[in-house]
Amino acid sequence: MKGILQVLVARTEDNARLPTRGSEYAAGWDLYALEDTVVPFRKSVKLRTGIIVAIPDGYEGQVRARSSLGSKGLILPHSIGTIDSDYRGELFVLMTWIGEGDSYTVRAGERIAQLLISPIPEVRFDEVSVEDLGDTKRGAGGFGSTGRF
Repeated sequence: MKGILQVLVARTEDNARLPTRGSEYAAGWDLYALEDTVVPFRKSVKLRTGIIVAIPDGYEGQVRARSSLGSKGLILPHSIGTIDSDYRGELFVLMTWIGEGDSYTVRAGERIAQLLISPIPEVRFDEVSVEDLGDTKRGAGGFGSTGRF
């Protein structure tokens, strides 16, 4: 059995909802909108969650889109947001409306994103020459070099 990682969470408002899992094997924990918020077309708006988390050292929080909202046109413009373990402010979810119509109204209590908790390995960058990096089949091929772009 895997060990359980404790993430402390506090509400900034009494009506804030704590993160929940949609199923036993869900990778992410659903985050909920604290209040009704209008997201205008092609505008980014910070949605309040009303919660603060204390992510343990050595881990990060990843805020990811919910596919059901993305299919409607409500997206996270930065794809994945990172929450560092030393951040102790309220969690916000940055969302942009690109769907049909002038705006999308997010309702209080609506699931707006997922929070994943991921380990961060200890990393050290050691400077070497370009030749010391080694060759690969791909080489310096960039965007679209491994297939259709």
